[in-house]
Amino acid sequence: MTYKTTSSLTLSILLLGSGSALAQTELMLWHMEQPPHRVERVQELLDAFNAAHPDIVVTQEPQNWGEIYAKAPAALAAGNGPDLLFAIPDFAPILKEIGAVQDVGAFVGALDAKHDLLDSAVASYSYDNGVWAVPLYNMAMSLWYHKGAFEAAGLAVPKTWSEWQAATEKLTADGKYGIGLPASKGLYTDQVVYNFMVNNGASELYNADGTFAFDNPKTAESYAMAAALQKFSPPDSAGWFWGDAEACFASGTCASILQFTTITTYETQGGGDAAKLGVAPIPHADGESQHNTIAYANAVMLLSDDPAKRAAFETFISWLLEPANYGRFLNMEPGLFLPVTADGAKADSFWNDPLVQKYKPQIETMIANSANGMLFGFTNGRTFPSIAPISGQNVLSEVLQAVVIDGVDPAAAVAAGQVRMQDIAQ
Repeated sequence: MTYKTTSSLTLSILLLGSGSALAQTELMLWHMEQPPHRVERVQELLDAFNAAHPDIVVTQEPQNWGEIYAKAPAALAAGNGPDLLFAIPDFAPILKEIGAVQDVGAFVGALDAKHDLLDSAVASYSYDNGVWAVPLYNMAMSLWYHKGAFEAAGLAVPKTWSEWQAATEKLTADGKYGIGLPASKGLYTDQVVYNFMVNNGASELYNADGTFAFDNPKTAESYAMAAALQKFSPPDSAGWFWGDAEACFASGTCASILQFTTITTYETQGGGDAAKLGVAPIPHADGESQHNTIAYANAVMLLSDDPAKRAAFETFISWLLEPANYGRFLNMEPGLFLPVTADGAKADSFWNDPLVQKYKPQIETMIANSANGMLFGFTNGRTFPSIAPISGQNVLSEVLQAVVIDGVDPAAAVAAGQVRMQDIAQ
């Protein structure tokens, strides 16, 4: 007899002597955490869970954000989609709209009673009389900067837009750039642009009645500011995605970037001197008084209506959110994934990670910054599911491209962007 083994621990456990096999429930997990070290950590956790639960087998299949908005609906329609899928709030409504997502409200309530889930994390997935995903980890952008570059230039960390523009201009010299900002069509640029909007009183894409509020002077000012700083970003940054900005920062070519975290790349490629790595709230417009940021909870959706798979899903997620396991999950990318449970925020498994200990002040700052987090389409306690196709088609970054690449006046670009949103939402 030939036995086949895999790293995903997909085991056929034979009951020797009886000739029968132990019944197993199989779950396929799709997620968009593609970097190899994240995939490896997920696999370690799956191996541990599967070994402790021989009646359940969870396997993973990494995907990417550039394809998932179209790939997941197509796969589900064809009957070969995943059972579990990681999601962000503006992606979940796409699968909710086609009836692929299961309501997990009762399960989330039980988890909340045990672990005290972050209210805003649950709220982003709560609409249409259901809860459509289980929050797993929070993310929030910050201004990351090289302390040495700012100190050498005699600059304090900017708090307002006028200070920010002056600092980035002064830091751009001799082949170095004051900031690295993307202007590509993609999720990273969408989210970076929104940071300018939320720090200029333009966080609302919708009016209370569901009509669009994107076309307004504050939004146009936000795009004008993003375009002004783009002049002090590397010439190729108009085509950047996530890793490009981190690489520029780690090399020291960019004095600052807007990013969720730079800790891993800084540690492995940037010298790893924690005392020289700065992180601060994103500067706000001169007429504003509060630092805000884009922040949101990533969550996991149940896509199968099979009772056995629902039970296995609940067993797996319950295990994952136990404090002893949860920190290991969050630290698949130390500093990027922030706790959404009260006991997880205190867990030794989170804080005892060597990299988390080394960069503890930076991570504490990130957690503090996340308190003023917002997400387009999910503000002021309201949820507008039509944000999903708008996000999926990267309208926010399209508008920035019009301004930065095509030279369109920001007010005209924003007006055209609202028309695009209205057409998509029809």
